[in-house]
Amino acid sequence: MELIIITGMSGAGKTQAINALEDIGYYCVDNIPPRLIAKFAGLPRGADKQISKLALVVDVRSHELFSEYDHCLDEMKRQMLPFKTLFLDCKNNALFNRYKETRRRHPLMKNESHSIDEAIARERLLLSAAKERADFVVDTSHMGAGELRARVREIFSQDAGGSMMVFCSSFGFKHGIPSDSDLLFDVRCLPNPFYVRELRQLTGLDAPVRDYVLANAATKGLVPKLLDLLDYLIPLYVREGKSQLVVGIGCTGGQHRSVAICELLAAHLAKNSIPAKARHRDIEIWDES
Repeated sequence: MELIIITGMSGAGKTQAINALEDIGYYCVDNIPPRLIAKFAGLPRGADKQISKLALVVDVRSHELFSEYDHCLDEMKRQMLPFKTLFLDCKNNALFNRYKETRRRHPLMKNESHSIDEAIARERLLLSAAKERADFVVDTSHMGAGELRARVREIFSQDAGGSMMVFCSSFGFKHGIPSDSDLLFDVRCLPNPFYVRELRQLTGLDAPVRDYVLANAATKGLVPKLLDLLDYLIPLYVREGKSQLVVGIGCTGGQHRSVAICELLAAHLAKNSIPAKARHRDIEIWDES
């Protein structure tokens, strides 16, 4: 049976994640105590053999019971019950804004004397070990609901095939570093097309910007080293059993250099039969400064 355990920060999008999994055929159960995970995992071997894909949401809404989470996953491994874990993360300021907009009460706010900021900080501490052991970590800080659902479908449709998926993700340092990056490369050392008037309003997806970035001597020196490093590391991650690798490529704004390099890396990996996708977090955020 395919079992996915979803956890993460309150407000990070767990409801959207289970909606996406339901769309691709998973039977989903929200807000269960950790000690029941193994019981649900055993369902296909019992009376109901028609549940072949199951997704469970386990989080701090179970309060003190969540302390059993790590032990329950260890027990699952001991029983050799296969599962994958998805952790949804989100930056504190984005979580704060989401709670203010929806006016919902954070599950760790015991009374009015506790602030949202305090509840978020406490939850992050409680979930630190769960994030560390997760197979997939997705930072939803800059994602809308539709983008998150598409990302979840993409991850688990691919993972069903048993191959590690590599996401090459461009971003702008001025908009914050994505927290789900496994490898992070800073390409601000390369000449910036932003300062070329005719290239400023284009992106790294446009041929003039791509050619400008890739034709530079510094880029020609850097790219082979990046490719050699990825070619060396990826088989090691596959051997370790890693399900997803996020390669973050950052420049200043996230529209030019990082996009061009990100596309090049993803194309190189795909050419070598490694499942890879390029995504561009900040490509539509324009700032004339």
